[in-house]
Amino acid sequence: MFSKACEYGIRATLHIAVQSEIGTRVSLKDIAKAIDSPEAFTAKILQLLAKNGIVTSVKGPAGGFEITTKDAHRIKLSHIVAAIDGDSIYKGCGLGLKTCNENKPCPVHDKFKIIREELRNMLESTSINELSESVHEGLTFLKR
Repeated sequence: MFSKACEYGIRATLHIAVQSEIGTRVSLKDIAKAIDSPEAFTAKILQLLAKNGIVTSVKGPAGGFEITTKDAHRIKLSHIVAAIDGDSIYKGCGLGLKTCNENKPCPVHDKFKIIREELRNMLESTSINELSESVHEGLTFLKR
């Protein structure tokens, strides 16, 4: 459903939010290890996230990545998806056809349209804070 970059972006953001809750900035190396992602790929993803105001990058010996509590409440999953994958998840055909719309629908068009709207609602209403709290409490996990 999401690109691999977007999956890693969501996981990285959640890891950073959990660490930020306890006052810790996280290095690129630690993030990549925590989410099982190649370091170079993680660096590109974090660059996109920082550019879009989702995470903050602090340079220097005590540097790393962080998210303020205020931002963790403000940032929704939809912001991460938009920063990395754009809006294609809301527009793509359920069967992967190049052209699929109301005038020339694919066989699953109407059913997939409902799923896309539910997905949009979930992504737009779920905050990073909400998800990071469940990770912090050990109720959900970022790595198996």
